Amino acid sequence: MLTLNKTLGMPSRLSRWQIPGFLRSFTFRPGKQFLHKLVLGIETSCDDTAAAVVDESGNILGEAIRSQTEVHLKTGGIIPSVAQRLHRENIEQIVKETLSASGVTPNELSAIATTVKPGLALSLGVGVAYSLQLVNQYKKPFIPIHHMEAHALTIRLTNKVDFPFLVLLVSGGHCLLAIVQGVSDFLLLGKSLDIAPGDMLDKVARRLSLIKHPAYSAMSGGKAIEHLAKQGNRSHFDFQHPLHYCKNCDFSFCGLQTAVDKIITQKEKEEGIEKGQILSCAADIAASVQHIVASHIAKRTHRAILFCQQRGFLTPSNAILVVSGGVASNLYIRRSLEIVTKATNCILLCPPLRLCTDNGIMIAWNGIERLCAGLGILHNTEGLRYEPKCPLGVDISKQVGEAAIKVPNLKI
Repeated sequence: MLTLNKTLGMPSRLSRWQIPGFLRSFTFRPGKQFLHKLVLGIETSCDDTAAAVVDESGNILGEAIRSQTEVHLKTGGIIPSVAQRLHRENIEQIVKETLSASGVTPNELSAIATTVKPGLALSLGVGVAYSLQLVNQYKKPFIPIHHMEAHALTIRLTNKVDFPFLVLLVSGGHCLLAIVQGVSDFLLLGKSLDIAPGDMLDKVARRLSLIKHPAYSAMSGGKAIEHLAKQGNRSHFDFQHPLHYCKNCDFSFCGLQTAVDKIITQKEKEEGIEKGQILSCAADIAASVQHIVASHIAKRTHRAILFCQQRGFLTPSNAILVVSGGVASNLYIRRSLEIVTKATNCILLCPPLRLCTDNGIMIAWNGIERLCAGLGILHNTEGLRYEPKCPLGVDISKQVGEAAIKVPNLKI
């Protein structure tokens, strides 16, 4: 028994009747042994096919991803049926590559976690259908994942972050602020009332025909705007701040996009060029748009921090703002948020850039979080459905609006 104690780390004073239960908590196999939880995560919510295997210590054992960006750039945007076809073509190979890289067989997995909401219906369907095949074949538990929950919890894979914390999720499909009180316990403070910032920046890039510019032709729209903006004057165009008089934490980008379209049309006439040609002032437009987007996001986030501090959600010893999602990779927007967190004595944390965009690692890690907490683990998947639209947490945005917190002016 002394040898067993040293090998397994078993307490030396374990009672005789406790030993069988302790041993059952381990899975013994000849050869390779995994004495911890392993989750395969599968992500197909939009236009990236991704998978990863992560263990409960946060070790990324294997991952693979296929991006569809190049295909969708040529078509001027994501066509759901095309995304679906590409997911179908790639998913089996992606999972095989992931398992091969991890050295883990399907039988050794503790569970399979997959994005089931929200996202493009046709894309979600591919990931869910393939995952359920694996679940049924290998008799594994299934963990359905909320895409935005996964983005919010990614920071706990890379940093030691305790609950609660404030999260800003900004991407091509979402923009929201929420208090994360637990693995599946969210309080929604505000969200976009129309389109997401990433979607708006992509549309502005297409309207500016940046795909025809050699330097930006292979970039996503948002990334092209960020790079072009470095050459522009952010004060050249004076766009109105969205929801300027609304003292809440909601976002809006549709009106800004309309204003940008009008400016581009006006400048095309002034320069005597046809739609599709690149304006001489394109860099100034990019810089001005990016600045307004950053300022809008920063101000709403500032109000959210003040609300959380007033209500005791964020204490001086645990005042953390986590920023995640594809748009979080925009360094100009990050710097704007750094100004806010510095002014409010908060700590700003962002996952590594590669984990800000959609990936299988965040899905696998969310699966680990849920597995360890015993939340949402399905042993029977009959009747499971994916949900293209799905809110996150309990909406308390009305309380934020009623608080009507005035935000001090900061120089962004």
